[in-house]
Amino acid sequence: MPNVHLTQPMQDYVQNQIKSGAYANLSEVVRAGIRLLMEKEGARQFYNLKADLEHAVEQAESGLFAEFDPKAYEPDAFNQ
Repeated sequence: MPNVHLTQPMQDYVQNQIKSGAYANLSEVVRAGIRLLMEKEGARQFYNLKADLEHAVEQAESGLFAEFDPKAYEPDAFNQ
């Protein structure tokens, strides 16, 4: 695993978190930070999807849509 360089303020913060008992060691602090980044990325993706869906609804309500034909989309699914 690669070494991680922390600035002095980051090192101080980590040490305070460990001293306070919030985390047992540096690895726990780093894992918590990565989990937050992963949650933030997931939230960003969610809000992007939400915005795309809202835009699609606006277009549909304005009449800017095409009828979906499932047989044209997946013709083999309807062959029996």
